[in-house]
Amino acid sequence: MKLIFVRHGETLWNRENRIQGHTDVELSDYGRMQVQKLARSLEAEQIDAMYSSPLKRAYETACSIAGFHNLDIRVEPDLRELNHGDFESLTVRELKEKHSEFIRQWMEDPSSVVMPNGESLSQVQERAWNVIQMIIEKSQDSLVVSHGMAIMTILCKIKDVSLSEARQMFVDMSSKTVVEFENGLGIIKLFNDTSHLKDIW
Repeated sequence: MKLIFVRHGETLWNRENRIQGHTDVELSDYGRMQVQKLARSLEAEQIDAMYSSPLKRAYETACSIAGFHNLDIRVEPDLRELNHGDFESLTVRELKEKHSEFIRQWMEDPSSVVMPNGESLSQVQERAWNVIQMIIEKSQDSLVVSHGMAIMTILCKIKDVSLSEARQMFVDMSSKTVVEFENGLGIIKLFNDTSHLKDIW
């Protein structure tokens, strides 16, 4: 079976380098353009089931793709982004200025920190992986629309690497990553593909 992981398109907060996490921000006009290109690139793919985070930026991305496949979208709350707690709505610049020690720890080992009044990467991985296990058990070629940090933790689990290495699994907005599963083991066949966006960069 095959799983296609998709990160949502751009939001205005992405453009502003603002931390959104659980905050429900819609796609920007450019994000919608990205998603249209992404959906077209997936038009010929065999997809039997679709799953999405409930956050608007992910669900709208999923809807654009589903339009080419005549599929219902199953909304899974556990596919939501990392809850950044007190950091939600701050810009990256503000975060660096006001919380430099936290940023230092995050850069040294992202698995070692918990967002104040939010989540850790391990908590995100645990809830998101429960969804992925359910999908694997159904043994259908499926598409999963989620968020940067959530997808990174899932890919760490698939590759059996520590969450301290999560940044190596970074995926861009409107990217697709294809994983093939056999006997419960996943092999990444395509990672962070954004070639469908080349004419709008």
